[in-house]
Amino acid sequence: MKKQYLSRWFVFLCALAVAPALHGQEIVREALASFPTQTIRVEHSGLATLRTLPNYVNLRQRFTGPRLAGLETSLAQLGVRESDIDELLLGWQTGAKEMDLYGLAVGRFDAQDIAERASALTLSSTTVAGLPVYCLQASGAGTCVVALQDTLGAFGTLATLTAMLEARNGGAPSLSSDSRFVRLTGEAAKNVPIWGVAIGPAVEDWFKGWSPVQGNLKMDWGQLMQGIDSLIYTVAATDRVRLDVKLDGATSEAAARARQLLDGLRLAQKLAWQTQNSGRPNPFENMEVGLEGNRVTLGMTMPYASLESVKVPGAP
Repeated sequence: MKKQYLSRWFVFLCALAVAPALHGQEIVREALASFPTQTIRVEHSGLATLRTLPNYVNLRQRFTGPRLAGLETSLAQLGVRESDIDELLLGWQTGAKEMDLYGLAVGRFDAQDIAERASALTLSSTTVAGLPVYCLQASGAGTCVVALQDTLGAFGTLATLTAMLEARNGGAPSLSSDSRFVRLTGEAAKNVPIWGVAIGPAVEDWFKGWSPVQGNLKMDWGQLMQGIDSLIYTVAATDRVRLDVKLDGATSEAAARARQLLDGLRLAQKLAWQTQNSGRPNPFENMEVGLEGNRVTLGMTMPYASLESVKVPGAP
């Protein structure tokens, strides 16, 4: 009896251990089946996990850029608050002026409440793939929202949402047909609250949000990322913030060049910081750069206080 009890207890503990990962993989499968093939970057945020951290407010302020803040405001107008969302998976594709942003959210989506709030705002719905889509701008160029299930919603412009629903229903190819993206997201989707994947031009765009150097030092990220096909990044948050980046070069020479330039950036930043921030701890002091074949690795750990004074790569 005791042996049987211990066996059941072991199975229960194993189920608890894998449950978060399975939940995270579910939204990845949904995104791969829904995102159009033009997607060049995705990012996952485990908001339910992040909200348990004592430094969540600091993290949220640091990683929530103007576009995500605007998205949050738009969703709130339709009754979907930040606290209603447990997981977020964003997608980007090349747009006319800037990258088009869209995504899926796991949480609580009351279709009736969304419809009533839209009516109160005098917003009419547009039927796409048999579902009512509500747009906050009459042109459909702003944020549009659709409740796919009670626990799953999608957002984007009317054009991107239409493309997502067509892909989801099999009317157009989805990101799941891109074996490279499937492989990269499978490698990135680990038990961390924030992770993402970028390919092609999205690699340079991801790094442009980073200014670890001080003063007049500038980086030509287009040159630095030349020959780099893809990147994977993960952000782990405990008592400190840990960022890990993996860059895959088209050739070993391209990877070696990127590694050399990142090493030079680390040294230049260190000298600039000592000159302009003497006496203050350098958050990039322990930045690590490595190389193995066609893959460049970059890692850094910093306290939450440093997030207020530096720009972290990839911040939207």
